[in-house]
Amino acid sequence: MRVIAIIDYDAGNLRSVEKALTALGEKPVITSDSHEILSADKVILPGVGSFGDAMGRLHQYGLVDVIRQVADQGTPFLGICLGLQLMFESSEESVGVEGLGLLRGTIKKIPDCPGLKIPHMGWNSLDITPGARLFQGVEQGAYVYFVHSYYLEAEDEKIVAASTQYSTRIHASVESGNVFACQFHPEKSSSVGLQILKNFIEIN
Repeated sequence: MRVIAIIDYDAGNLRSVEKALTALGEKPVITSDSHEILSADKVILPGVGSFGDAMGRLHQYGLVDVIRQVADQGTPFLGICLGLQLMFESSEESVGVEGLGLLRGTIKKIPDCPGLKIPHMGWNSLDITPGARLFQGVEQGAYVYFVHSYYLEAEDEKIVAASTQYSTRIHASVESGNVFACQFHPEKSSSVGLQILKNFIEIN
């Protein structure tokens, strides 16, 4: 049985990710133990809340270097929502706070737009990059569930696996080598989200 570690750093949303993985027949482990995380077959970093607070907790739990090790050793790694944002270098939400820096890009505030509410909460369709591994078997234009006020602008367009439009073009998912991330919540995105999680689980 493969081991899927969900990183616990008091950032919420862990149980819904655990529940979705359990529905797929997995037995995920919610943990902040560095040995468990480093020996897992797959690692997931969920999260809701603010960029600065979350980075503070990752440092407090001694998890920053652990996460970088996971990425360096080639373990498939998935960031979800705030987890995606933390994987990048910086965020306009918490100026001066350094992110994990696994990938290059900036987290920006969603621009105000008449008729659109911020935070962005709800279902949006995805423009999926052909061949994206997380989206095998997912139809172009599939809808997924978002809850966020900040969005990713990746430095390298080549890593963008899916994007969506909400006031601006949002890089909704990225993949680079063994590192993957979704701004939306696959665990709250019905059968489409389960397919995305299943694809991640089956990545070698």
